[in-house]
Amino acid sequence: MPTLRPCHIPNLISAARIFLVIPVLKALLSHDFHQALIWFTIAGLSDGLDGFLARYFGWQSRLGSYLDPIADKLLLVTSYLSLAWLELIPFWLALLVVARDLLIFAGATAYYFLMKPFDGQPSLISKFNTFCQLLLVGLILINPDIFTIPDATLQMMRWLVAATTLVSGLIYTRSWGMRYYRESKVDR
Repeated sequence: MPTLRPCHIPNLISAARIFLVIPVLKALLSHDFHQALIWFTIAGLSDGLDGFLARYFGWQSRLGSYLDPIADKLLLVTSYLSLAWLELIPFWLALLVVARDLLIFAGATAYYFLMKPFDGQPSLISKFNTFCQLLLVGLILINPDIFTIPDATLQMMRWLVAATTLVSGLIYTRSWGMRYYRESKVDR
């Protein structure tokens, strides 16, 4: 059995974040937004912590490069689908978020099988998109229990999430397409 070392901590945190999807989903579907916000916040903080530890101590790993985005996407996709089910966000917005992530996953998988393994680095717009997606979920979860977020603010955030989701999805599609085109020409 392999020995656990400090360099495994970021991967363990990412794996734990995958399991945090369950209490977030349970709390959302039970309309316990306060509890959902607590679990969602813990998941968000754990994302920052594992990233900090990996960068600061040089504990990056190939496994971590897969676990971290999987944990993030599971949390966001589950949250968006649940909020759409509860009619707290438009269904089209949840579909847009899910479609973008499926597009990125399909592109990465196709690239891997057609070309070679890759080191996917998120773009700045992608990081901003993830931040906006997380912020919208947080604002919606804060809204019912703590204080009222103005409808105009929530509407602006919905449109910002939609715009950054579309733009980042298009940038990924273009980037992967160009990369595949360049590398397939080299291989000929």
